Amino acid sequence: MSKRLYAVIGLGRFGSAVAATLVSLGQDVIGVDDDEDRVREMGELITNALQIDATDMRALRQAGVKEADVAVISIGENIEASLLVVMQVKDLGVKQIIAKAVTPLHGRILEKLGVTRVVFPEREMAERTARSLVIPNALDYISLSADHSLVEITVPAPFVGQTLRSIDLRARHGLTLVAIKRQVDGKEETLVSPHPDESLRAGDIVALLGSNEQLAHIETIR
Repeated sequence: MSKRLYAVIGLGRFGSAVAATLVSLGQDVIGVDDDEDRVREMGELITNALQIDATDMRALRQAGVKEADVAVISIGENIEASLLVVMQVKDLGVKQIIAKAVTPLHGRILEKLGVTRVVFPEREMAERTARSLVIPNALDYISLSADHSLVEITVPAPFVGQTLRSIDLRARHGLTLVAIKRQVDGKEETLVSPHPDESLRAGDIVALLGSNEQLAHIETIR
């Protein structure tokens, strides 16, 4: 994974979580906010935390935002400020801009301004939670389309000790097993596109790809 410079503008719950995660993934992060307490809290976690007015072009430039590969704008609660900061960051020449939106109209305006991606954190989390409730035992869930998803579940007990060839999920259930995560000597090991003769073990976590209808019946497959 190549290292890039990210500017996270707005260090509320969403912004601070994004910034901290990026640092944990080995990336460089500039975090800015006009709240002194937020900046102080993030100062020990990220590469560089600065208290500035993000609507001020000169302040953004001095903070180094112009040099960022990606800007994450997380000040969705103040829609006017959000739109102004997007325009400032675009004028600074940042090519990739991710912006948080709080309403559909806010999101549409951000798209009109040319941001790379608009995110609705609360709505996306609500949808993710609801879908995980429909799919039993889902540990994680990624929606790939309106009809298909990728989920992680703990391997069902009837499959323990069996090979992927003998289970034959694709032919029997229309599901594709794309990866296995397991603990080996205290460390997590991930097998991507595992061999058909790989045996499943108790405690394995499997990533399954399939239609939402098929995934909703995971607990019935044997």
